[in-house]
Amino acid sequence: MVKIKNLGSRRVGSQGLTRRNILEGGASLVGAFAASGFVPSDAAHAAAALDLLEIWGPPAGPSITVLHAIATGRLDTAVRKPTLRVWRQVDEVRAGLTSKSFDVGIMPVPVAANLYNRGLGVRLVNVMTNGILYVMSTDASLTSLEALRGRKLATLFPNELPSLLLERLFRHAGIDAAKELELVPTATPLEAMQMLVLGRVDAALIPEPAASAAIVKGSLAGKAVHRVIDLQVEWGKMTGEHKIVPQAGLVVTDRFREANASVIEAIQEGLVQAAADVVAHPARAANNAAGPLQMPWPVIEQSIPYCNLVATRARDVRPAIEAVLQAMADVNPGYIGGHLPDDAFYL
Repeated sequence: MVKIKNLGSRRVGSQGLTRRNILEGGASLVGAFAASGFVPSDAAHAAAALDLLEIWGPPAGPSITVLHAIATGRLDTAVRKPTLRVWRQVDEVRAGLTSKSFDVGIMPVPVAANLYNRGLGVRLVNVMTNGILYVMSTDASLTSLEALRGRKLATLFPNELPSLLLERLFRHAGIDAAKELELVPTATPLEAMQMLVLGRVDAALIPEPAASAAIVKGSLAGKAVHRVIDLQVEWGKMTGEHKIVPQAGLVVTDRFREANASVIEAIQEGLVQAAADVVAHPARAANNAAGPLQMPWPVIEQSIPYCNLVATRARDVRPAIEAVLQAMADVNPGYIGGHLPDDAFYL
C-alpha cells in the first residue's frame, strides 16, 4: 500500500438554458459557489444575486439536484439566470479550467484534489453524491467480485475514479484483475451500457443514471439487466468505517470564490433543500432533469433511489473523502497529485 502524507475539459454536451426553459420542458443547470469559508446565512441572503452563472455538470446523479434546484427556484437568491453545460469526459473539465471557461462545476472529488495539489486554484464546496457506481450484468448470478473471475468486464474511464476504485476493491478481494478478468475499457457510460446490452461483455461498470438506462434498454431488447454489485456496499465492507463513497462534488475556482464569496451559503442551502426534494419527489425532479441530461424522465426517476444524492459540506465529510483519496493513491499515487490536500481544499 502506498501511504500518502497528509499535509494538513472542453466539449459541451448541451447549451446553456434559462430556468424558464426548464419549466417549459427545456433544460438548464447552474449554480454559484465560492468563498474561502461559508458566510453567515443572513449575509448570503442579503447579497445581490448574480445576473448569470454557469455550472458544468456530468450526465449523472448530482446534476439532477442542481437542475431541480434551478427549476424550483431554490437558487434564485444567488443567481437570476443560471445555465448548464454538460460535460461527458473529465478531460473536458480539465480543458475548461485551463482555458478559464470553467469557474463552477461538479467533478469527481479525486480530480478536484489533483487540480488543487497542482496549484490550479480550485476548492471543494460540497459532496453531492455518496456513490453512483454499480456493476450491471445480464447474468444475475454475478453478485460478488469473486464471481467476475474469468469474465469479460467493461470498465469505465481508464485511470479515473470508477476504474481505480474498482481496482482497489479487486486488490482487497485478492483478485488480480489484469490476469483473472478480461477488462474492456470504455470512454463513456453509454458505450459500456451498449456493450452490455449487445452481449459483448458479461458485465459492465456503469454509474447512475446510465445504470438504470441499461435496465430499460435491456428490457426493450428482450434482455433482463441486473444491478448485481453495489460498489458503495463493497467499499463499506472493505473500509469497515466509511460506508459512503463521496464520489463527486461542487468545485469553484479561486477567481470566482474571491469575486463572489457572499453567494455561497445561499447556493449551499438551496442545494440541501433540492437534494431532499429530489429524493422525496423523484418524478418531478426527473422531469426537470430529462432535457439537459438527454435521457427519458422515467429512466431518471428510476435511477434516483440509487444515486445517493446529498449536498454535504466538504469539510463535514473530510475523513470519508480522504479514505477515497488514499484508495486512489494506493492504485495510482499520481492520481491525486502526490499527497492528500490540506485544510484549504475543504470549504
